[in-house]
Amino acid sequence: MKVAVVGATGEVGRKIVDELSDLNLKDLDLYASKKSEGEILEYNDRELVVKELKEESMKKEYDYVLFSAGGDISSRFAPIAADSGSVVIDNSSAFRMEKEIPLVVPEINSHKLKGYGGIIANPNCSTIQMLLALNNVQRELKIEEINVSTYQAVSGAGNKGIQELISQEKGHKVSKHFEKEIHRNVIPKIGDYEENGFTTEEMKMVNETIKIYEDDEIIVIPTAVRVPVVYGHSESITFKTKKSTNIQLVEDLIANSENVVFNNEIITPLEIENDKMTYVSRLRQLNERTFLIWVMANNVRVGAATNAVRIMKKHIEINGVDL
Repeated sequence: MKVAVVGATGEVGRKIVDELSDLNLKDLDLYASKKSEGEILEYNDRELVVKELKEESMKKEYDYVLFSAGGDISSRFAPIAADSGSVVIDNSSAFRMEKEIPLVVPEINSHKLKGYGGIIANPNCSTIQMLLALNNVQRELKIEEINVSTYQAVSGAGNKGIQELISQEKGHKVSKHFEKEIHRNVIPKIGDYEENGFTTEEMKMVNETIKIYEDDEIIVIPTAVRVPVVYGHSESITFKTKKSTNIQLVEDLIANSENVVFNNEIITPLEIENDKMTYVSRLRQLNERTFLIWVMANNVRVGAATNAVRIMKKHIEINGVDL
């Protein structure tokens, strides 16, 4: 099996390469921009040389190409790879809301992968962990409304976000990538404002939830906030179910969700910094249909690299692709 990673030297790209290690791929190509050409990345016990991404590169016969290089790069190069017969898993927002392109969290809607070839979109990091936490609740009780406030790590903006926080911690107060200083601060705005007053980041959570859950009646009310944490997005979620229920059933549903850990003890981003699971705690009940939870996950892994590779593995499993 032949696999390529585009954007391999980026924050998420490096994690994708790491996530692929258990497959021990014999044929793995790494691509990035010209400035990263020649860089060496380790893959298991091998050293792989990063190549410059060119249109000709995407015309090769890859089984899978995993993109994590931004929307502009994906828009230009992903269709070339797909037209050349590769299954493309794209981490950008370029294709997420296109009707014919599946937006996949494998634990939720892997049926979209059966017999499918072409571009598959990887959802937004905040959406993934929220929907994983609520998946069984949605299946059994149906959710009427989700009110969510996010506390998103600087790595959500890529390595440049991490470096800006580190620089400010050292006393350099210049803010190039965030609108305000992020050190010892929170910024209640991620993305650009849309006409309705919500940001692009917030509207991703609205639109992607509807598409992934295949439920256009569900109401999502988001507020996205950047916080001075390196890895790990946190979310305070209040959700209302359509059916009346009790806190024990809700706990059981969450605890039995795939790749979700329920633990009512206090867990913080530092403790899950390199984890691949979604953590849920602080379950509370307001009334017979309204509950509150705290959700955390590593945004670079669960919210990006891990989900992308899980998509690939599930596609292999469902469609009987030979490794």
